[in-house]
Amino acid sequence: MRPDAAAKRDTFFAAIGSRSLLMGIVNVTPDSFSDGGRFVAPEAAIAQARAHVAASAAIIDVGAESTRPGYTPVSEAEELARLEPALTALIASVDVAVSIDTTKAGVARVALAAGAAVVNDQWGLQRDPAMAVVVAEGEAGLVIMHNRDDIDAAIDIMDDMRRFFDRSLALADRAGIPHHRIILDPGIGFGKSKAQNLAALHGIAALRGYGLPVLVGVSRKSLFAALIGATDVADRLIGTLAANLAAAARGAAIFRVHDCAENRAALTVFDAIERA
Repeated sequence: MRPDAAAKRDTFFAAIGSRSLLMGIVNVTPDSFSDGGRFVAPEAAIAQARAHVAASAAIIDVGAESTRPGYTPVSEAEELARLEPALTALIASVDVAVSIDTTKAGVARVALAAGAAVVNDQWGLQRDPAMAVVVAEGEAGLVIMHNRDDIDAAIDIMDDMRRFFDRSLALADRAGIPHHRIILDPGIGFGKSKAQNLAALHGIAALRGYGLPVLVGVSRKSLFAALIGATDVADRLIGTLAANLAAAARGAAIFRVHDCAENRAALTVFDAIERA
């Protein structure tokens, strides 16, 4: 890993636990559910990343393939074509770590060479067999997200998450990925019913038993349409804030969000109360 990226990586991981941290989302996609098409142009992506950092984001998460419900998968070549025009300049434009949101080892390898410091894998090393080696060789941090191909409302989602994380952590261990550079994500909105999403959020405290930081990504999710009737994405901020505060109370450390300023204000109040 490049020395500048390694320094940003280490600064990010060292800050975990000192306060609630924000991961600012930058989607360079034409079809993301919340902001598809808004940040495809490199200038727009860079401006959004800078705005997140100005609002106290500790890390920027860049993704070039939508994973919204009903999304159309793209090839590695297409994902890189979307990503590469902005990535190097974006990384150079911010003084915090940048993570690459991808399930493809080839995309992760290119992003790490460009200066990304963390791989945010929505399949937790279990979709692309080469991903664990790429993360290990790149000395990257890793977000392991729980995922399922299909929703099965009959299963105990916490048991399923434990089995998934056990497999992913075994893959990470075999590849030589250091334990202290791993973050767990319960994968809210991925392969779960409404009840299972709520159970996953409620069960965050149990996930802390792994001794690893927990990241939560509920920002603007369709869960809030089901809970509070917020069918318009623009109306889901208050639901996002409520869910993130509930997650913080259960031990979540990092929050992947679109609206950094508002989440920073809410979590600053939460942190002040917790420290009082």
